[in-house]
Amino acid sequence: MQLGKKKYAYAGYLYILPWILGFLILQLYPLISSFWYSFTDFQLLGSAKFVGLKNYKTIFLADKNFLQSLKVTMYYVLIAVPCKIAFALAIAVILNQKIRSINLFRTLYYIPSILGGSVAISVLWKYLFMNQGTVNNLLAVVGIPPHDWLGDPVLALGTISLVTVWQFGSSMLLFLAGLKQIPECLYEAARIDGAGKVRIFWKITIPELSPIVLFNLVMQMINAFQDFTPAFVITQGGPLKSTYLYGLMLYNQGFKFFKMGYASALSWILFFIILLFTSLTFKSSESWVHYGDTL
Repeated sequence: MQLGKKKYAYAGYLYILPWILGFLILQLYPLISSFWYSFTDFQLLGSAKFVGLKNYKTIFLADKNFLQSLKVTMYYVLIAVPCKIAFALAIAVILNQKIRSINLFRTLYYIPSILGGSVAISVLWKYLFMNQGTVNNLLAVVGIPPHDWLGDPVLALGTISLVTVWQFGSSMLLFLAGLKQIPECLYEAARIDGAGKVRIFWKITIPELSPIVLFNLVMQMINAFQDFTPAFVITQGGPLKSTYLYGLMLYNQGFKFFKMGYASALSWILFFIILLFTSLTFKSSESWVHYGDTL
């Protein structure tokens, strides 16, 4: 029996070996390396020289782009994440209705999440919102003057945020799955008591979905902090650095100026920023997330 158990154990280790190798080579090693490089002046085509906390001091005390990119990224997260979650929930509620060809509609609404993060979609978005683009042409049809969506510092960040909001499919599927799990008896009891649709939504649907709201909030917030493609492809950080996301700054330092040590320090600062906001979100969830045994 012991030999048989060892045989099965070895077989199990063999099955998970690709994952272990992938984790060690593609995740753990780069993580440790970037932490070491953050204390060096490592150039992409040169050798690394230890400089201690110099990179971090420069970032916090002398780099004006750091504060600008951080401010822009905060605004971006505040715009994109709530809008994306709210839109995903609204579509999930609609797709939870019993109507014909509902599965087709669910598939169609999920497609943007497959395509939305690609460079091609960002290029398409750029052409949609350019001065002579489709959006301005449609506005002209109804008599609304054109807007400089990508050239106006006030409008540019909101415009590229729509690319992220458009990718609501994964959050929508989670909300849809959660709606399917809410007991119908709760709605029946509320209707018998005379509750309207709005009250039912806020008093039953939202509390029941609050764990999924928490999950979507955390995941989308992490993704938004790391977003890079829309700012890089659509606006290149302009105008006047109004869309200069943190991810774009990190990319420029590492692959445009070849300052990999400096970029590594920026990446670790971003890691701790995400960790801080994630921790605060989990801490706040104690007051608004309700689980089945706490309702």
